[in-house]
Amino acid sequence: MRIIQIAVGPDQVPLTGYLQDITSDGGIRNIRPCVVICPGGAYRFRSERERDPVALHFLNMSYNVFILDYSVREDAGNLNPLLEASDALMKIREHALAWMCDPTRIAILGFSAGGHLAASLAILHNHPLLAEKLAIVDENNKPDAAVLCYPVISGGEYAHKESLDWVSGGDAGLRSLLSLENQVTKEASPIFLWHTVTDPSVPVENSLHLAVALRKAEVPFELHLFEQGAHGLSVCTEEVGTPHPACRAWVDLASTWLNDRFHHTL
Repeated sequence: MRIIQIAVGPDQVPLTGYLQDITSDGGIRNIRPCVVICPGGAYRFRSERERDPVALHFLNMSYNVFILDYSVREDAGNLNPLLEASDALMKIREHALAWMCDPTRIAILGFSAGGHLAASLAILHNHPLLAEKLAIVDENNKPDAAVLCYPVISGGEYAHKESLDWVSGGDAGLRSLLSLENQVTKEASPIFLWHTVTDPSVPVENSLHLAVALRKAEVPFELHLFEQGAHGLSVCTEEVGTPHPACRAWVDLASTWLNDRFHHTL
């Protein structure tokens, strides 16, 4: 495995890539689909539990994997995380040949506030505010798919206030823009969603309202709800401190969905 790191976005935050070894007998199979992981943490921090354990799963599925250390706290305003995620996808496509990444099979995966960031890119990738700040060419910042795990979505009654406070920087206009259930168009990327009905931190309505908006816009999506479970389950194992056999099913469900979309086999 090769490990690379580059800087992305206006604040030059780290994007770390874990790239599969190139094998002499692999041929075209050496060109891998990719997953960009955005850990959660209310835009206040980035959870360690939602990065390497997730990366290892997709590495074992022969994906190339990237982890984005997007801006948090005071640095999360001014659309910085969204600009960083956009730049991350553009950089991966720019270096696709050197890194042996398939530029047509790049997914973004996020947890909680990281799910909000992943959803923001899936929904707002072509928004004029981004085009003002980035040289976007042929939608080279658009994810080919997004996987959202108990995501922050709503800015209304079911909002996760801390996340939206940090990412909006107190700007009412940005807060409205980043209330994502109101921003969905037919141009959004296909989305996989999962949530627990009993999530005490980010209400399940965040995923439900997004699913309704995706349905109305005729955007492909898949939604899974689990009857019981706390927030921040990550991959639901002892390793991450949140073992949950029922919710653990999300890992295989999302993997199957993504493999099917990307026509990817091990």
